[in-house]
Amino acid sequence: MCLAVPGRIVSIESGGDDSATGPLATVDFQGSRVEVSLQLTPDARQGDWVLVHAGFALQVLDVNEAREMWEYLEMAEMVGEMPADLKSAEPETEDDKKESSLD
Repeated sequence: MCLAVPGRIVSIESGGDDSATGPLATVDFQGSRVEVSLQLTPDARQGDWVLVHAGFALQVLDVNEAREMWEYLEMAEMVGEMPADLKSAEPETEDDKKESSLD
């Protein structure tokens, strides 16, 4: 079974255009920090939630999607407690999504 897990980008290190992995990000998973390739998600920014599998960020998630994904993983007993910053984050509205897409 394959599993992708949401994590939050803590920092991004620019990678060269010829790099096989593209830019690398440090992503936090409940205190564990892992280097992740942003090759598939070039629009990802520091502070974004991303869905990660096999060392690659597959998709940028809004806070609602990240929370929902985490809840599903909790129900399946595949992860521990939801990260505090995700639990306390304000839900994004459609207006928030429109504003962030204009940036």
